[in-house]
Amino acid sequence: MRLPIYLDYAATTPVDPRVAALLGRHLTLDGLFGNPSSTTHIFGRQAAPVIATARRQVAHLLNADPREIIWTSGATEANNLALIGVMRAQTRRGRHLITSKTEHKAVLDVCRWIEQNGCTVTYLDPDPDGQIPLERIAEALRPDTVLVSLMHVNNETGVIHDLAAIGALTRARGILFHVDAAQSAGKLPIDLQKLPVDLLSLSAHKLYGPKGIGALYVRQRPVRVRLEPLLYGGGQERGLRAGTLPTHQIAAMGEAFRIAGEEMDAEQARVRCLRDRLWQAFVALGAVEWNGHPQNNVAGILNVSFTGVVAEAVLAALLEIAVSTGSACTSASNEPSHVLRAMGVDPLRARAAIRFSLGRFTTVEEIDHTARVVVKAVSRLRELSPLWEGYPQGV
Repeated sequence: MRLPIYLDYAATTPVDPRVAALLGRHLTLDGLFGNPSSTTHIFGRQAAPVIATARRQVAHLLNADPREIIWTSGATEANNLALIGVMRAQTRRGRHLITSKTEHKAVLDVCRWIEQNGCTVTYLDPDPDGQIPLERIAEALRPDTVLVSLMHVNNETGVIHDLAAIGALTRARGILFHVDAAQSAGKLPIDLQKLPVDLLSLSAHKLYGPKGIGALYVRQRPVRVRLEPLLYGGGQERGLRAGTLPTHQIAAMGEAFRIAGEEMDAEQARVRCLRDRLWQAFVALGAVEWNGHPQNNVAGILNVSFTGVVAEAVLAALLEIAVSTGSACTSASNEPSHVLRAMGVDPLRARAAIRFSLGRFTTVEEIDHTARVVVKAVSRLRELSPLWEGYPQGV
C-alpha cells in the first residue's frame, strides 16, 4: 500500500500513465508538436490529424458529432463560453437564465457576472437530498427564459440530475439546456444523440488527463446553437475560441476519453464497491450521516458528516490521507459548503462534512487503512468534544 493515500479524485485526478506517455510524444522536436494551424509545412500538417483524432475520441464518448466539440482551457472556460456566449447571442429573445444554488462556482460566479450585466438569474433550491424536482424547474420558466444550466453530477455530494427529463422540458419550450459534465463524463453514460442537451462542458483533469484543457459541446442539429465568443484572435475553433491549439494537451485529453469509454463500466463498478466498503465501515462507528441522495449518486463520491466533531479536526488527524471538506475551488474559505447550506443541512452537520472521492487507482488496502484511521480519529475526538457529550441523551 502506498502512503500517502489520495482520496480527492473529485478535485483532480492523477494523469493516467498511458495518457502521460502520449502527451510526452507531442512535446519535443522528434514528436508531433507542431501548430495545427500551420498548414504550409509538414510539422503543422502532421499535428492537424492529431487534433482531429482527439476530437473524434471526445465526441465518441458522448455519441456526438466531432464538429460539435470546441476546445477550451477547461470546464471553467467552457461554462463561461456557454453561459455568457448564449446570453449575448440571444439578447433579442430574452435575458433570463435558470440555474441552481448547488452549482459549481464556475457557474455561479458567471451567473453573478451575468446579473451585473443586465440579465436576470433564478437560483433554484434543491430538496434536502440535493435533487431539484422537475416541477420546480417548470415553475421557474418564463417567456423570456433563454437558458437553463444545471450540472449532471454534483462535485460535492455526487448527486445525479435527470438530464433526459430536464432536457425534454426545456426542448418543449424552445429553451436551451447547458450541462456542466466535468464530474460525470467517463463515469456515467452520456448519449447526446438521445439526450436533449444543447451545450455540455468537459474537463480533462477530472478524467485522468492533464490540467489546462477541456471542451464545450455545442449542438448543431436539429437547430444550431448560436454563441458569441469570449476570445478574439486567430479564428480557431470556427471563430468561437481563438488561440493556438495545444497539440499535446488535446491529444492527451482524447486518449483519456478513449480509455474512459473502454473501461468505464468495469471501473465504476469497482469504485462503487470500494465506496460502499468505506461507508459500511463508517456506519459501524455510529452517528454518521450521508449527505446527498443515498441511491441516485455517482460511484466515486462519498460525503459524510461525523456527528460531534468538526471536519477540520478530523482532517488534521489524517496527515497521510488526502480528502476534502468540499469543492477544491472554495477550500481556502472557512465557510461551510454552499452546496450543503442550499440543501438545508444544519450548520453543525455542515461543519462536520468530509468528502471522500475515489478513483481509478484506489485500492482495497487504501480504503481499509482509511477506515481504520478515520474511525480511530473520530472516536478520539468525540471523547474530547462538548458537542458529543449530550448526543447519547438526545441533546
